[in-house]
Amino acid sequence: MNDAPPVTGGAYDFERATSSLAGKLLSSPKKVTIVRHGLSTWNLESRVQGSSNLSVLTETGIIQAEMCRAALSGMHFDQCFASPITRAKSFAEVIWEGREEPIIFLDSLKEAHLFHLEGLRNVDAKANYPEYTMWREEPVNFNVNGVYPIRNLWLTAREAWKEILLSPGENFLVVTHKSILRALICTALGLGPERFRAVDVNNGGISMFDINTRGEAMVQSLNMTAHMYTNHVYH
Repeated sequence: MNDAPPVTGGAYDFERATSSLAGKLLSSPKKVTIVRHGLSTWNLESRVQGSSNLSVLTETGIIQAEMCRAALSGMHFDQCFASPITRAKSFAEVIWEGREEPIIFLDSLKEAHLFHLEGLRNVDAKANYPEYTMWREEPVNFNVNGVYPIRNLWLTAREAWKEILLSPGENFLVVTHKSILRALICTALGLGPERFRAVDVNNGGISMFDINTRGEAMVQSLNMTAHMYTNHVYH
């Protein structure tokens, strides 16, 4: 007779469980609010961005950051984590302006590295590089010389979750990029990299997660954009 405790959806054995984002018990529940950076120059020009640091926020992107700051003004955050890539870094600095704690920049929140495709207009990449079609249609199998960016992104996302959840505090703000954000959402939900394009997040979109002391995530909201069209303030 199997003496193992019944599985009810909770992580009961951290060495075998796949649902804990922290890998250990947390001292308290956490709330994590994740924001995608605003419109960038390469978004506007329809270029492949990846981990390139050459794309910066447009004037619209800066306005979107200000709108996010206003929308989140009713919420308390203990810390802010952000990608060090310029377009996300600048966006986070606008949102976090006036708060005492410094922004913590994590390499694990950087965007996926897309090698030679970065900087190319999407139309040119599609016309000249067969692997671009793989990136768009079957991203989990997209690879360059045996390196699989999206599969690697899942490992990076799990690392980011641990860095964030094991930090002091209970309420965290995270500012990052679309692909790594997709990986953060999917890893929180237990979805693999084959589901990469099952989730979409708009520029300035806000998603919120509650994390229990076992490190398990519950989605409270996904890709909220009401603040882009109204003066809505989240609480």
